[in-house]
This record gives sequence, structure tokens and C-alpha cells, in this order.
Amino acid sequence: ADGDLLFNVNSDIRFNPRAAEQPEWQNDDNEEFLPTGETSIDSYPNWLKFHIGINRYELYSRHNPAIEALLQDLVSQKITSVAMKSGGTQLKLIMTFQNYGQALFKPMKQTREQETPPDFFYFSDYERHNAEIAAFHLDRQVKWICIKRKVEILILDFRRVPPVAGRLVNMTREIRDVTRDKKLWRTFFISPANNICFYGECSYYCSTEHALCGKPDQIEGSLAAFLPDLSLAKRKTWRNPWRRSYHKRKKAEWEVDPDYCEEVKQTPPYDSGTRILDIMDMTVFDFLMGNMDRHHYETFEKFGNETFIIHLDNGRGFGKYSHDELSILVPLNQCCRIRKSTYLRLQLLAKEEYKLSLLMKESLLKDKIAPILYQPHLEAMDRRLRIVLKAVSDCIEKDGYDNVVENDFNTDVNTVTTER
Repeated sequence: ADGDLLFNVNSDIRFNPRAAEQPEWQNDDNEEFLPTGETSIDSYPNWLKFHIGINRYELYSRHNPAIEALLQDLVSQKITSVAMKSGGTQLKLIMTFQNYGQALFKPMKQTREQETPPDFFYFSDYERHNAEIAAFHLDRQVKWICIKRKVEILILDFRRVPPVAGRLVNMTREIRDVTRDKKLWRTFFISPANNICFYGECSYYCSTEHALCGKPDQIEGSLAAFLPDLSLAKRKTWRNPWRRSYHKRKKAEWEVDPDYCEEVKQTPPYDSGTRILDIMDMTVFDFLMGNMDRHHYETFEKFGNETFIIHLDNGRGFGKYSHDELSILVPLNQCCRIRKSTYLRLQLLAKEEYKLSLLMKESLLKDKIAPILYQPHLEAMDRRLRIVLKAVSDCIEKDGYDNVVENDFNTDVNTVTTER
């Protein structure tokens, strides 16, 4: 239904023709271009195909060919301009491509093998480019070829993370020479080792001592496709009920009140609909990655409360493979609720033939800067998956299966209902 789509192509999408290289998009007038049903969707750039595919239930459909094409664009499109993103604690760059698509660039700050230092607080941890890439793959699906037959196995199958790809960027040609951001430009320098470096402006780690240096001017990073502009599709920001205190000494209410979930479940939007189940999905997602930094989340305003949570900003995941942060699982332990589709998928990923670590490794090999995750991180995901399943099992033993596992399947057609 039209109400389930973020955009009605005939009336909502307004597109500048200069953003496309196809001749059929060219227009002699200086007016804004308005695609109609007569315009072939095939002529849209891939970032626009991604945007018009967003609906009430997911950022993209399971078999949307534009997503693979968009991932290719992220690593191959010519970068025409670069600017620092305002806000946030660490340096991020907004990159604009020749086809007017845009992506958020997070540069490499740590090697794959490095763990978060034990004395770092979660709120001062580095943001990792490879965590953004791995989060996208964990959130979506992968094609897995068995020895005897080809089958499609979904990883978490949420499809709530915007497409992300790794890219090697030339710091001179693709950042310094194309930026009009003077504040960024003047932080470039040549290191004693004759490498090109820069550090930008931000709250944490933007100094000569924490500069990002190329070899000699190549740096890798993650590029996350932009969501539609806020002027076209407003998003609502929600405070995560299980937000941490972001304080060195204070604890959040949920950390001291074991019955905290009962209070949450009586508060809109968690008192009806599927939002509490979305929080549980996000909890599992974050625990598998070891991400403690989920202070807020966003939804598309158009869909009200009956829509999915967008899993944005995952750079603080995959920081420690030698430690499982059990406090991330508190929402699941307190609420004892989970979707049946999520529970069944987790059980499948725990089986030896569909092992989570193997599926992730296979999926991540497609990325241009693979390997993305150090092997111990992959093994940690298998270990954490067993912890999640034990938590659900304990809930079922305590409260009963039907009170814990929410049936989101349409029994008539044996598929997941759109309410997920």
C-alpha cells in the first residue's frame, strides 16, 4: 500500500537532473526534476533506487538488486566533494559522488587485531570502520552454498542498517584536493615518515597526536550510504530506554532496578505495537557485536510508531573479542520477549552447518577491503549467540514459551507477517 512506502514516486521524489549521468535525465531548464510513472526506474541512480525502496517494515527488500549495485557505487564512484560532518565525538566525512549520491566516511583508526584498551570507557572508545561494515553484513543476508545444494541462509535478516562498504581512498586526490572545507584542509600535513596525514576537528582524537596517516596517502575506511534528506523524509529520534549513563561513576536506572522493563512496557510507544520487540532485536544485534553505545535510535516519522528501528551508527561494535559485555543483554533478560522469527533464526545460526561465524566470514569476503574481522571476533559471535539462546531458554523456563516468544508468522502462508 502507498501508506507503507516512504515515497510515492509520482508525487514525493524530486530529483535534480544533474545528479544523473543518463541522457534521459537531462533537462535544459533549471527547474527541479519530477520523476513520473513514465520515467523508467532503471534510469534512476542506485542511491535513489535504494531510497524509493524504503518502506514501513525495512530499509530494503530481501532481493533488491539496487543494493548490490549501490555497494559497488560506494567503492567505485568518483568522489567530487568532501566535508566534515558536524556533531559527534569523532571525525567523520561526508563524501559526495559524481552521481550526487552521498555517503558517510569513517576512516580506519585501529588495525583488525587491536582490542579496545581495558581502561577505556565505552563513550571514549574508538569508532571502527570495519565495525560499520560488519554490522551491515550481520544485519542482512548472505548466500551460502552447501556442498550438495545451494540454499539461501539469512543472517539476522533485519535489513535495518543502510548499505556500507569498505574503500581505499587516496587522501590527496580524493579528500584534500576536492574539499572546500577550510577547517579540514588546513589540518593536512606530511609526517616525518613522508606520509600524508590529517586530523580534522572533533571532540575526541582530532589532534596531531591522533592524526590519520596514509601509506603514503592511501587510507581505508567505511562508506555508509546516506538515508533520504530530512527535508524529504523526517526521522524521529528516540531515547533508548536502556541508555547508559555516559558518566564515569553514575549508573542508569535499568542497572539498579530489576523490574525496570515493567515500567518501560507501560510507557508509549512500548505499551503497544511491536516497538518492544524491535528493542529486543536491537539488543541481540548489539550483544553479538559487543556494542555498548546505543544511546538513541531513529524511526521514519511518516510511519508513526508502527515501523522498524533504523540500526544507525555501529562503529563502537567489535571492540573486544576476549570479553562478552553481559550488560548489553539486560533488556532481553528483564523483558523476556523475542520474536519467533528472530528466535528461530538464532537457533539456526547456532547449528554447525549454518554457523554464524562461517556465514559472516563468507559474506564479509565480498567487501573490497576484506578481511573485515579478525578471526577471534568471529568466534566471539558464536560464543555470544549461545549466551543469547541460554537467556531466551531461561526466560521460557520461567515464564512459558507463549509468554516469551511472540508469533510473528502468518500461519496461513507460513511467512513472517508485515508486523515484524
